[in-house]
Amino acid sequence: QVHLVESGGGLVQAGGSLRLSCAASGLTFGGYVMAWFRQAPRKEREFVATISRSRGNTDYADSVKGRFTISRDNAKNTVYLQMNNLQPEDTAVYYCTCRLGYELRYTETDYTYWGQGTQVTVSS
Repeated sequence: QVHLVESGGGLVQAGGSLRLSCAASGLTFGGYVMAWFRQAPRKEREFVATISRSRGNTDYADSVKGRFTISRDNAKNTVYLQMNNLQPEDTAVYYCTCRLGYELRYTETDYTYWGQGTQVTVSS
């Protein structure tokens, strides 16, 4: 059974940083494209960042480019999201997700397994 467990969320002031982690189990981690999505109150869940199986390719939503960095450690079955210069509009529940395959994808329905999410709150 696949499990994705996020951690690292919390409350931070605008301009601050957080590092989210997502530990995966029950799957061959290196065979999965990993991604982060987020959902703000009263909004749809949206794509944030994705990383290829081999870490060679990454992509980001325009709203986080230059501030967020996605990375993965295949030896630890873990994907990370380093978030710098956080702003109040980044406040959301952040979800880790994965899909079997090679291609980077940007919509929820392209992903198979999801974590429970971790809350990130940025105060102004």
